[in-house]
This record gives sequence, structure tokens and C-alpha cells, in this order.
Amino acid sequence: MEEDVNRKRDPFRVLVACILSLRTKDETTAAAGNRLFALADTPQTLAALSAETVEKAIYPVGFYRNKARAIIDMSNKLVSVHACQVPDTMEGLLSLRGVGRKTANLVLSAGFDKPGICVDTHVHRITNRWGYVATKTPDETEAALREKLPPRFWKPINRLLVMFGQNICKPVSPLCSACPIGESCERVGVGKSR
Repeated sequence: MEEDVNRKRDPFRVLVACILSLRTKDETTAAAGNRLFALADTPQTLAALSAETVEKAIYPVGFYRNKARAIIDMSNKLVSVHACQVPDTMEGLLSLRGVGRKTANLVLSAGFDKPGICVDTHVHRITNRWGYVATKTPDETEAALREKLPPRFWKPINRLLVMFGQNICKPVSPLCSACPIGESCERVGVGKSR
């Protein structure tokens, strides 16, 4: 397998990889990140690249043109406002173009080893389906999980539930017959299952 783009837990690499990963398969993200980081791996060097160069490096990630502009803008802001350092606070991360709460939480937890709950579609869907939370949006789910879930589970929940959601607790017709917690799941919103 290609070098892991997050191998050093460098907050900048984690941040860029998160932006690349949105609506993109992991293998595609890793390859695109490795190509991009071979060209530039600091905010200064990345900010100096043209949009076309970044687009070419990250293609075929989803929305590669928008992501290229967001990464360049973010790198420029890191250089001009943050002394080339990725902010280590939720507020600072959310001030960067292309960064939402999920990405900010992932950067805080993976890049800075701080507590964070990364709520994506899988975590939102599955925790609601189980009946553990009753929320309408991922942001509401994050807030509810911060209240209910013991902090020691904040970091691993995303990794565990993404895999679980891709293989067992699928969005449509989940494999409830193969679910290890099927007997205690409330199956909220599940019409048909296998």
C-alpha cells in the first residue's frame, strides 16, 4: 500500500487529507494526497502552487476543482493569519475555508491528539438507528454524543462505525441478521432489512 498521507500525524497533512477525503474513496484520497504532498507539504509551499497544479495532483478526487481552491485558500490563510501553523482549536479550524465540524474534530483528534467526535453520515445514521441519540443533523448528533458517550470512545467511534456502516448497518436494507447488537438495536427508521 502507498505511504499513508497521515503517517506523521502532522496536523497540516491530516487537514489536507480530510478535505480531499470528502465524498472520495480512501484509496483515491491516499493516492491524491501522496501526489500533492510530493509537490508541497507545508502551507507555504502549497500556497505557492497554481490551482491547475493542485487540480492535476488531486484528480480524480470528488469535486477536485473546488477542493484545489479551498486547499490553496486555506494554505494562504495559514501563512498570513496563523504563522503557518494549523489552529489547534475548533474555532480556529472552522475559520478555514472548506473546514466543517467533522474535519475540525478529525484534525483535533488525529493531528493534535485532543478529544474530538467525528460525526459523518455513518455515525449520525447508526447512532440514531440504534436509538442511542435522537437527532436530525450531524451537528446535533455530535452534541448529543458529547453529552452521552464516555470521552474514551470519542476518538474511535468514527473509525468503528464507518466500517460497520459500510459492511453491516448500511443506509438501505441493513444486514440486521448479521449484526452483533441486533437484539438491542431499536432499528429506528429501518423499513427493510436482511
